[in-house]
Amino acid sequence: MQNHKPPPSVVKQLSDKELIDQIRNSGNTALFSELYDRYANKVYRKCIAMVKHPEDAQDLTHEILVKAFLNLAGFAGNASFATWVYAITYNHCIDFIKIKQRLKISDTENERLPDVTDDSDIDEKELFEIDIQLLSSLMYQLNADDRAILLMKYQDDMSVDDIQQVLRLNSSAVKMRLKRARDRLKILFEKHQQHK
Repeated sequence: MQNHKPPPSVVKQLSDKELIDQIRNSGNTALFSELYDRYANKVYRKCIAMVKHPEDAQDLTHEILVKAFLNLAGFAGNASFATWVYAITYNHCIDFIKIKQRLKISDTENERLPDVTDDSDIDEKELFEIDIQLLSSLMYQLNADDRAILLMKYQDDMSVDDIQQVLRLNSSAVKMRLKRARDRLKILFEKHQQHK
């Protein structure tokens, strides 16, 4: 089988699926560089939103895209390639955060947020009224799972169906996690307001 790469202008016009099919059919792994270029910035932005530190985000971006390349044979095409890469990104960042937290001894960083009750339900309107800088600061006080699901919904504008695919949960579980994450954010916001 000949292993030649189509001209760059042709490669750029191929869809993700067409590129993946060509990589699988021809064995031409050089084509993955186009997918890498398409997704590196998107993955980096998701990583920086999750882990905050640029150096960690750069390392994670490279690891995630290498992992996607090595697991390309396992991409079934049930979801879009973007959703599949997001699932890898989410899981890889969560694992990284959990490992990092295990290495920290600080009590304040491991302080558990209280469980929420139904009477603390924060609606989306309240969420959007929080100052963006304060919101960013509060988000990093949430646990990694809460932060990730809020970022998926409100930063990446993912539908409940897309979040279901990434988290491998049913619709009601996704909605419950979103509600609890919003409620925990409201608790943090109210604590901040009391200490002003």
